[in-house]
Amino acid sequence: MLLTLVAFIVALGVLIAVHEYGHYRVAVACGVKVLRFSVGFGKPLLRWQPKGSPTEFVLGAFPLGGYVRMLDEREALVPEHERHLAFNTQPLRARAAIVAAGPIANLLLAILLYATVNWIGMQEPMAYLAHPVQGSIAEAAGLQGGELVRNAALGDEEIRPVRSFDDLRWMLTRGALDATPVRLELEATPGASLRTVVLPLDQIDASQADAQLLHKIGLVGPWTRPVIGELMEGGAGQRAGLHNGDVVLKVGAADVRDGQQLRALIRASVRAPQNNAKPASTTTQPWRIERDGRLLTLDVTPDVHTDDSGTFGRISAYVGAPPQFTTVQYGPVEGLWNGVTRTWEVSLLSLRMMGRMVIGEASLKNLSGPLTIADYAGRSASMGLTQYLVFLALISVSLGVLNLLPLPVLDGGHLMYYLWEGITGKSPSDVWMERLQRGGIAVLLLMMSIAMFNDITRLFG
Repeated sequence: MLLTLVAFIVALGVLIAVHEYGHYRVAVACGVKVLRFSVGFGKPLLRWQPKGSPTEFVLGAFPLGGYVRMLDEREALVPEHERHLAFNTQPLRARAAIVAAGPIANLLLAILLYATVNWIGMQEPMAYLAHPVQGSIAEAAGLQGGELVRNAALGDEEIRPVRSFDDLRWMLTRGALDATPVRLELEATPGASLRTVVLPLDQIDASQADAQLLHKIGLVGPWTRPVIGELMEGGAGQRAGLHNGDVVLKVGAADVRDGQQLRALIRASVRAPQNNAKPASTTTQPWRIERDGRLLTLDVTPDVHTDDSGTFGRISAYVGAPPQFTTVQYGPVEGLWNGVTRTWEVSLLSLRMMGRMVIGEASLKNLSGPLTIADYAGRSASMGLTQYLVFLALISVSLGVLNLLPLPVLDGGHLMYYLWEGITGKSPSDVWMERLQRGGIAVLLLMMSIAMFNDITRLFG
């Protein structure tokens, strides 16, 4: 809990400070007098003013935002000798640059973070495919499980190497959301010739683009050995006589190829009742296992478990060995370019998702608020520095893209005013400004309410 809180506050502080610094730095470069640079709202916890600087720097008590207060005739009386330093007296291009600098700073931060991770290197699962989900697109395409994806291409793009399963997952997600087929070049066994498989992801209904998206494709995770790990005292696995290190070869008549398939077979061993009159029933099946070079057969009866996802079986044991990992690391130029590419792709994907939510082609359940962000911050921080940096990069992209939306209360809304001014030669009237501000606040509050509801549903529902 403490780690989650600290990781969340650090993430917010860094992202907000960078955003506001973008506004501040460009304002100073354009000759605008900045009165206050604040990270956070409410009662100041810390304030200082460098000698010779007109700017007061403030750290507020509530780190859920920030602001840069500039000299402006619309907010207070400006002495005549300082009028040239006021924001509202600057040329249109300078005002637009100052406003756009905040979101652009967040996007530049994301590039730097992604590049840093590329330079440091990350341990990621190799792109070995698990047994595909039954009835999925991957199964229909002829995938068996255990293949290594060497190269892949999205649609008509040039085929490129796949460095890890995370790399493949990102491409599959883009293909599903863009309704574009993905072409895979697979190595069935080490040293075997490559064969090509096309996944027709344009057949997927991606309107419910959520955690189940990869399940619809059929490739949920990387291949793992179907090994039994630590068993809980008194659980179904221990009662059946399973031991830590047992390799499962068959469950009933089904040959077991990997840990993902074994977990699916265990979950499916419980039949949910057709009505509430009868309890859920479980199936006892013979398991063929290998233990210390010997073949054994054990009868296993999973326990019945029910949660929000439904009723299923479980054996109260860790199922599946860890996947094979590889170090993914880039050189200086390649790492930086990859950071630019990833930031661009995430930005476009975010915009497409927002657009689909507006027109009803994607679920509003995809909106996330501070509770979900805090939860992911804690999880990523617990996994190490590189995972936390990737999380920061993703949130930084989201913050940059969100602030560029043409909502009057956001930076994008102000840029919309300046576009109108550039076209017509005059600013929007005060009446229209007030109406647009009210509308923008209403839309923003609605988005925040939906995001908070989704947070509560995910974390506590």
